[in-house]
Amino acid sequence: MRIIKIILLAIVAVCLVVLALANAQLVTLRVLPEAMAGFLGLTWTVTLPMFVVLLGAVLVGLLIGFLWEYLREHKHRAAVRTERRRREDLKREVDQMKTERRGSGDDVLALLDDSGTGRA
Repeated sequence: MRIIKIILLAIVAVCLVVLALANAQLVTLRVLPEAMAGFLGLTWTVTLPMFVVLLGAVLVGLLIGFLWEYLREHKHRAAVRTERRRREDLKREVDQMKTERRGSGDDVLALLDDSGTGRA
């Protein structure tokens, strides 16, 4: 299993290197289109290699997806937590009933022993 994991990671690494080499040209990213940027005074730009932009977009998409899924699964995690607490409460109640039953069982055995000694 470990060898398969290493092989898959190597394949992903090779694909990322090929992607980076194929998309090494520089691109300029702007906050707003030039007409709006001049009007609003936001002329912030940055020049990056294309593969950095692509990988950054993929990472941002993954983070948004993970956050969305985390929020979506919240109700399921809450239900599991509630059921776990309920199970622990029921287990505690069963254990308590077992100890009470053992204690009362000793009284019954003591009565049987007493009645048995009276006959003999």
